[in-house]
Formats: sequence, structure tokens, C-alpha cells
Amino acid sequence: MTSVQGSAVDIRTEDGVADAYLARPADGSPRPGVLLYQDAFGLRPHLRAMADRLAEAGYTVLVPNVFYRHGRAPVVELPEFIDPAARPEIFGALTPVIRSLTTERAMRDADAYLRWLEESPLVTDGPVALTGYCMGARLALLTAGTHPERVAAAAGFHGGRLATDAPDSPHLVAGRITAELYFGHADHDASLPPEQIRLLADTLTEAGVRHRCEVYEGAHHGFTQADTAAYDEKGAERHWSALLDLLKRTF
Repeated sequence: MTSVQGSAVDIRTEDGVADAYLARPADGSPRPGVLLYQDAFGLRPHLRAMADRLAEAGYTVLVPNVFYRHGRAPVVELPEFIDPAARPEIFGALTPVIRSLTTERAMRDADAYLRWLEESPLVTDGPVALTGYCMGARLALLTAGTHPERVAAAAGFHGGRLATDAPDSPHLVAGRITAELYFGHADHDASLPPEQIRLLADTLTEAGVRHRCEVYEGAHHGFTQADTAAYDEKGAERHWSALLDLLKRTF
């Protein structure tokens, strides 16, 4: 198993400085870059552990705090085990923070994150891969369409509102995507009903995007996150297999 080194880094954006976590093989040699987009709960020990697991597989992984405009992570105080049903005040605090991250702001930030990876001596030359969770799946899809020449592959897991009638719905960027995509949808997810799943897949197919969309039976929104009540071990391990397979095909 590859030894991993993790460190805190700061990334200058047009709107300030985003704190982030960087995980990479400890030998210091350049590796393919992966931008990991957080879920709504943000940069925390579990996401650092996910980045470490990807680094063990041979990648340099950047996990930015996309809520940096509201402070350094954790932006909202979180319990060690997150159960929103038992602690509804968590989403009460997070909802305005999430809503403040507009598509325009998020894609300005994406440019800065991608540029940081491009300029890092720890990352090999060429486009990078993306993976995102919950709201991060939306950010990954938007980034793949906004910066197509800089993204070789993108994955999204238990994403919500990926194909809506909103004018900035993520699926509308499909025509600009050149990356290969993979989506692992939660079977029980009110934020992505079957009609949105179908619309996303149909739109990607019509645009000629290489993609695979799979529904994880019995999984709930957030199933990959081991520090939450939604965690499903079987679905999480399936996600790792799918993600690593995508990265192997890409790099």
C-alpha cells in the first residue's frame, strides 16, 4: 500500500482564500490530479480519509472548502456522527451557506482549484479528474462542462437536483463536456427522483457524452459518507470500485 502524506493548503481565488486538504503519495513524485468536491457537511475528517484512500491508489487529491466565504472549515460545528434527523439545527445552519454558493461563484472557484492543480509540482501534466458527493456531484458536473479542456473524467455520487427545469440546471452543460462521466445515484433520494435520473441520462446520450448512470438499490442520499446516518457500506464500496475503475481508464 502506498504511503500517504496529507497537508493543509490555501488556494487564492477571485473572492478570497479557500482552505483545502491535499493528500498525495508520500514519495513526492507527481501523480494524476483529482479534485474532490465535498457534500453539504463540508471538509472534515471523513472527507480527508476519503482523499487519503484515493492518494493510496496513486493520485494527488485536492479537497477544497467550497464554503470558504463563510470561514475556514468546519464552517458549521458538526458532531462526530452526523444524523440530521436527530439534529435538525445542522441543516438550519447550513442551508443559507449552501444557497449562497451560486453557480457563478462555484465556477469561478473551480477555475482557481484547477489552476492550483495545474501549477502544482505534485500533479502530472494534463487534465484532471473530478469526484463529488451530494452537492459536490452537481459541482463536478458543472465543472466538467465549464472547463472541458481541463477535465478528463468526472464522477458524482448521490447528487441532487442534477436535471431540473431551472435555467442553471447542471445537465444543461452536457453539450460542452468532453470528459467521461459516471454517476452513482441513490435509490431512495427525494432530491433526484426517477424523472431527473432519466433526463440526465437522456441529455448526456443526446450530447454524445461517454457516461454510465447507475442506481444503487436500497441506498439513501449520502450513502458514501461513513460519518452520517445515511451510510451504506455495500453502496460505499461499490462506489469505490466504480470511481477507481473510472480513474484507471482515464489515466
